[in-house]
Amino acid sequence: MARSASTQPAREITVGGRRLAIRNLDRVVFPQAGTTKADLLDYYVRIGDVMLAHLRERLLHMHRYPEGVEGPRFWQKGCPGHRPEWMQTAPVWSRAKGANIDYCVVDELASLLWAVNIGSIELHTSLHTRHDLQRPTALAFDLDPGAGIDVVGCAEIALRLREMLAGVGLRALAKTSGSKGLQVYVPLNSGVSYAQAKPAARAIAEVLEAESPERVVSRMATALRSGKVLIDWGQNTEHKSMVCAYSVRAKARPTVSTPVRWSEVEAAVDAGDRALLTFEMGDVLDRVARHGDLFADVLSVAAA
Repeated sequence: MARSASTQPAREITVGGRRLAIRNLDRVVFPQAGTTKADLLDYYVRIGDVMLAHLRERLLHMHRYPEGVEGPRFWQKGCPGHRPEWMQTAPVWSRAKGANIDYCVVDELASLLWAVNIGSIELHTSLHTRHDLQRPTALAFDLDPGAGIDVVGCAEIALRLREMLAGVGLRALAKTSGSKGLQVYVPLNSGVSYAQAKPAARAIAEVLEAESPERVVSRMATALRSGKVLIDWGQNTEHKSMVCAYSVRAKARPTVSTPVRWSEVEAAVDAGDRALLTFEMGDVLDRVARHGDLFADVLSVAAA
């Protein structure tokens, strides 16, 4: 008799000298696409060298789907107690809990695969590193479409946002959210604090809203968002996280948060084609092979 998924023995592998027990490789994680856990782990192995630069030294917020995207799900900030002894953690005081939260820190391929193996399809990270909890390395704008709008509508607003930022001497980079929207990052890497960054992000979003109130909203209220693009500036705080570049998203198909060139954003707007800003795992691996890490400058460029 064949073993059920829950009783299948673990497969022991060694990654960078670390031993991992991997289970249920044949589990279908994305039923509509037929993508298995083995496929998902293979993607993260192959994207690991590029993705780790964006995970390293940051607090990991896990969105776990232990039975796949159609099963139970939950957010987890604290690194699970059953983690391997070599898994790096960073203790951060939580006023709400009155205790530290020990966040996982993914600094190597083995820890990335361990997180994915326990069902963390989506990997979200802080905008700051573990070494300076009050200073983000980037300013982030999450452009989220309301009812009747898609990623092309977000792209139109992203282009205007890029123009506004360039007008004050700031460089902007874009990536898809891997879901419905688009995200714009401004590299900081200059000692700017959240106390400075968050009000600045809010002010920029409010200027865009005032400029195009029929197209843009800067407030979260659902009732205000139909037919508009929300510029979510509120992620610029030490308690929040953004989906990491190259993370798979837990959608019907295994779409990925993918760095894009501004010429691609412009092309999607010109064509009115959201497919030009939709990428799955294989697409992303091909893109990295051709172009390298289009988001690398987020980690190195310093704001003037």
